Amino acid sequence: MSVLITALLCGAVVGVALGALGGGGGVLAVPALVYLLGVSPAEAGTTSLVIVIATSVTALARHSGGGTVDWRTGFLFAAAGVLPAVGASAFAHRVPQPALTAAFAVLAALAAAAMLRGARTARCAPTTEPADPGGRGGRAGTLAAGAGLGAVTGLLGVGGGFLAVPALVSVLRLPMRRAVGTSLVVILVNSAVSLATRLTVSGPNLDPAVFGPFVGAAVLGAWDGKRLAAKLSGTALQRTFAAVLLAVAAAMLIGVLV
Repeated sequence: MSVLITALLCGAVVGVALGALGGGGGVLAVPALVYLLGVSPAEAGTTSLVIVIATSVTALARHSGGGTVDWRTGFLFAAAGVLPAVGASAFAHRVPQPALTAAFAVLAALAAAAMLRGARTARCAPTTEPADPGGRGGRAGTLAAGAGLGAVTGLLGVGGGFLAVPALVSVLRLPMRRAVGTSLVVILVNSAVSLATRLTVSGPNLDPAVFGPFVGAAVLGAWDGKRLAAKLSGTALQRTFAAVLLAVAAAMLIGVLV
């Protein structure tokens, strides 16, 4: 019963993070599965990808209905990162795990700092004008940011939502709410490619006792997360996202040092 309750609670938190913040699901799911539910790291990665895909589809449906998804930018951003992600993942096994964890934590902290800077300057910048990825500069920026994100996520083995939102806000100048919705497209594509690769290489490896409750609670949490996002300002969402990233970065660095 304790495992069931823990899986439900953890799944709900992951779902709310994805629904409200457009990212952070995989970053939160893997540590929860490993440290709180006793799942092996390999199984946790596969389970996390399924969870992120399910909750991303749910959250994306809610965001698309509200007109906060820039589909062209999202697909262009995601497509640019597919090949770099595959190439980087081929070298990931050669890097020591503590080094990867430390790099992950530093990157999360830098992304949080970028979001905090964006929150401080949001009042002086337009918040309703969408980016123009079809223009020469916008398209180049989208491709460059997407390729960089793909390489990072391929090396570190995460879905990339916690980095996609800062990139969409900082590089492409999307308003926070639109960046949150658009990032779900990037998360969905990256996670689907990674899951297909894992299943092809090692086959399905999921624990139904953990997987079912976790995914179910996460899907429901994603719906609640979207309602929560509608009640908060873009600045508040940026600060909340930054706080989540800083907490994850600190926990990871402590784990490496201890």
